[in-house]
Amino acid sequence: MATRVTDFSDGSYLEYARGSFDEWCVYLSRPNTARYAPRDYQYFQRLVNYVSKYGKDAIYQDFVSIYNKTTKDLDNSTIQYIKDMTSKYGVDALDIAIDFTIIYMGMIAEENKENAILGKRVKRLGVYQTIYDELSPDEAANFSRGKKWRELDAICRGRGF
Repeated sequence: MATRVTDFSDGSYLEYARGSFDEWCVYLSRPNTARYAPRDYQYFQRLVNYVSKYGKDAIYQDFVSIYNKTTKDLDNSTIQYIKDMTSKYGVDALDIAIDFTIIYMGMIAEENKENAILGKRVKRLGVYQTIYDELSPDEAANFSRGKKWRELDAICRGRGF
């Protein structure tokens, strides 16, 4: 059973539903597009595009402001914050709001995943690697696979989170 989380001005909406592992899979429905679960590499690629237009620091600092508000619980005020905060991006505001909300929901999923010691820091690492380390979106999306949590923890700590 799907839980609709938020709607956007163009008719798009995001929801949680059963995925391969748990009930925390994020699904995006857009007008004239089949519902799908966005993959990390897809929104990391879009982050690269936003960075080229708005700068690394602007995009990353906005992401960090969302990261800092993220807990295990979905908070509608954080979703509204994302929509309000991204309005400054003009023609890209809607798409950035959708992508940041997908990432926000993904971080909540990470916080709720059983035995996930790193929680939301895994998503922050991917965003950081995409923006500052300039790993390809695919490399950043797959970087943590197969690595021990202690190794990833050390990498995160080395980057200040």
